[in-house]
Amino acid sequence: MTVVPGSSAPPTGPDGGTEGGTMLPAKLVRRVISGLPIGLIVLDTSDRVVLVNTVARRMGVVDSDELAVVELAELVRATRGAGSARERQIDLPPVPEPPLTRPRPDQEGVAVRARARLLDSSGHVAVILDDITESRRVEAVRRDFVANVSHELKTPVGALHVLAEAVAAASEDPVAVRRFASRMTHESARLARLVQEIIDLSRLQGAEPLPDLRPLPTAALLAEAVDRTRLVAQAQAISIAVIGDGQLQVLGDEGQLVTAVANLLDNAISYSPHGTRVVLGVRRSGMTVEISVADEGIGIAEKDLERVFERFYRADPARSRATGGTGLGLAIVKHIATNHGGSVTVWSAEGAGSTFTLRLPLFTGPTQSFTLTDRLTAAAAGSEVPDVEGAPGDHPDIIAGAGAGAGAGAGAGAGAGGGGGGGGTGGAGGGGGSKAAGAARRPGGARKRSGSAGPSDVTGGANR
Repeated sequence: MTVVPGSSAPPTGPDGGTEGGTMLPAKLVRRVISGLPIGLIVLDTSDRVVLVNTVARRMGVVDSDELAVVELAELVRATRGAGSARERQIDLPPVPEPPLTRPRPDQEGVAVRARARLLDSSGHVAVILDDITESRRVEAVRRDFVANVSHELKTPVGALHVLAEAVAAASEDPVAVRRFASRMTHESARLARLVQEIIDLSRLQGAEPLPDLRPLPTAALLAEAVDRTRLVAQAQAISIAVIGDGQLQVLGDEGQLVTAVANLLDNAISYSPHGTRVVLGVRRSGMTVEISVADEGIGIAEKDLERVFERFYRADPARSRATGGTGLGLAIVKHIATNHGGSVTVWSAEGAGSTFTLRLPLFTGPTQSFTLTDRLTAAAAGSEVPDVEGAPGDHPDIIAGAGAGAGAGAGAGAGAGGGGGGGGTGGAGGGGGSKAAGAARRPGGARKRSGSAGPSDVTGGANR
């Protein structure tokens, strides 16, 4: 808190004194005001600042002993003229961060709710500043979400309405009725999928604690994810090669993690040309498990990389409509990764395909159950719950690129140089190992999403 030199301390009440009791020491009062999470400014009758706390000073609203924001000065004068409290929202300009003397080009200002009220009859005014930047951002996101949901629901509902009218009009034509009924089934399935994904995303964003935490071998996760996308891949003659160390374990909710990997696979298949290959790889990087999905598709433009994980965002809306995509799959992946203490990044270049990498903490502790019931039972019995960050295990690292033997087993496909048919667990027609390992190598000029650690190099199969 700053008391401007040469000014008297502001009165403690409307009458300039106290109504009884012991006055707090001035030092303690200053400490309380300085520790407030909101900005506080007190001005005298000549609009000179006589007190300003740390938060208000950081907002850049005070210059020496004067208000530096015109809107605030107008609010103070209006309050004094009306003799009653006034309130308004103000967008403050960005404040340079020390030791800079100018704001960064990408730095945003602060939105505040300013409330001014008279302190006494002599004209002292207190101004309280609440930072509403985050709440305004959340509200904007909420409005966008409602608008997007309404738009996305309108499309299949409108299609069903039109198709129902067509069925009624073609009641005498069995062939037409069957054709329209087939389209109605497709649109209703799309609607059901969209509603389910909205529900899933809402639950993930609720930040609820994960109820079941189990050590999960990546082989099982990848096998289930491949199985979910098998029919879609086969319809486009796309093979899925699974490579890497399937014995690595992560701690988490099996259903959510399978959904995350399946969504990445489904996205890769949707944007891949007919007859190409998708490489699903897993490897260990320090204390992190990296699950990568590399495709040979159309790639993502640099301008779209920062937005691919936004809800309802589509880099190619026409293609999404053709494939029945909802625009929520990658947003769900992002939230699942975050809820598990991990992250997801993307590397891509137009015409050279994309690599999405899901990073999760490596589990190296005892392979015991960690469900909520198990933890409560262990706590009631007075026993210790095993530390999930136990000593490093002895799991082998991912099969290394060229020269690796033909991997087999659940979830670990053939490495480079492996024999044919090493497509991996449940792969949709995976072919030779050498092709799987090198299928995703790309030319230079790549782009990755900000924050990415760079292209994954899962056995060479995800290199770009």
